[in-house]
Parts: sequence; C-alpha cells; structure tokens
Amino acid sequence: MKVDILDLEGKPQGKIELPEMFSEEFRPDIIRRAVISLQSERRQPYGTDELAGLRTSAHYHGRRRYRWTMMMRDMARLPRLHGASPNMSWRARKVPQAVKGRKAHPPKVGKIWYQKINKKEKNLALRSAIASTGSKEIVKKRGHRVDKIKQFPLVLDDRVESIKKTKDVEKLFLTLGFEDELKRLEKRKVRAGRGKMRGRKYKEKVGPLIVISEDKGIIKSCKNLLGVDVLNVKNLSVEYLAPGAVPGRLTVWSKSSIEKLSG
Repeated sequence: MKVDILDLEGKPQGKIELPEMFSEEFRPDIIRRAVISLQSERRQPYGTDELAGLRTSAHYHGRRRYRWTMMMRDMARLPRLHGASPNMSWRARKVPQAVKGRKAHPPKVGKIWYQKINKKEKNLALRSAIASTGSKEIVKKRGHRVDKIKQFPLVLDDRVESIKKTKDVEKLFLTLGFEDELKRLEKRKVRAGRGKMRGRKYKEKVGPLIVISEDKGIIKSCKNLLGVDVLNVKNLSVEYLAPGAVPGRLTVWSKSSIEKLSG
C-alpha cells in the first residue's frame, strides 16, 4: 500500500510504500498484555517491616495445676502483657486479632510483580500497534480529534526532523489539520487526592507522537507542547503507540523512519 509523502506545507511530494506491518491484524488484547508487561518491569516491590506488631513483651505461659499459670482461667490463650499498669495488664498482643497485633497476611517484598510475555507476542503487539496508527477509525475511537485530517498514516518528508522552533511545529500541526486536537490538549484536569502534593497535580491528555530517524532539533522544539512526544524509530515501543494500553495514537512519521521500518 502506498501513501503520499507530505511536505511542511501539507502538499504531496511523492509516494512511499508502507511496510507490511501496517497491514497487520488489529489485536487490542495482545497490545494490552504487552503494555502491562512493560509497566510491570518498573513496579517497585514493597512490604511491611518483619517485626511490625512483634515488638512487645507480651507472652503466654501455661502449665496445668500450677499457681502462676495462664491456663485454667476464663480467658483466651493469647500472648498477654504482664506486670503492666492496671489498665494494660493482661491485654492481648502479637496475634492478628489483637489491638496493635501483627497483620495476618501483610504485603511481602519477595512478591514477583513482573508479568511475562512471549517474545513473538511482544513483536506482534508492536506490529499491531503500528498498524493501528494507520486507521482513522481506531485513532478517532481513542479520543483524538481527526475529522480534518485526510490521510492516515501521516508521512512527512525529512525536513520535519530539522524544525528548531516551537512556533514552527504549531504551524505544521495547524497545516495538517490538528486544530481541534490542539484545543483538546489545552484542557488539564486537577488530580484528586494526595497526588496534588507530590508533583503530579495535573492530569494531561496524550496528543500526537512524532516518529523520526534522527534528531536535528525537533525534540527540543516539541518540549513545551503539552501531550506531544518525539521518539526515535529505534526506540519505538508499544507504550508510546498505545498509552494506557489503548491503541490508536495519532502518529506522524518521517519518511526515513518509514524506510527504517521497512528495512
């Protein structure tokens, strides 16, 4: 399948043959598995203190028919405090059902969070995620505003890699028909809960992804654009093509990045 190569003014400058992976079957289930597997690699193990709830002098001692025993009494056989104040004496400790006792089944550091995935499934997920960027229906279903965009996938000539100013990137997006998409990216939502105090006050929307083969200034020029990412084709990942395991991200390809995919 061939598509037009557009220049920075949005005019066709020739055609290019798309790689076979753009014809791959759409598999959202495999894409989701691959994204979760990548995210699980970054999951930090956590657990409780091994001595939590056990730092106490409470104990139990029992011997039948003996004066100082804790048996033959009308109380449960639990580790209890001895010689404490009248209010605290004989209080149960250590066991899970006691006040300030240990947890019955606490989280353990040794738990393995990594979700395994077969190598062939991982490669299939990447090919399927790439193919989803070439379908207008899938991209629109993801939430992108693409009514004014005429061609999918969007392939630009290599001059896009040399853009050095943010205003030129914005001008390019308006030329390609990203006007509604840029308006969507302007809205930010204030996060609910503690995250506001921890450096993640706002939830930002995910916008276009620009895939290049070499950085000649485009990465720096897109740094201040909300939701816009620039990625080298060598580092292409399912997470970037399907953020949140939802495939169909609006993607702009440079000509040389398409040629590297074919190679």
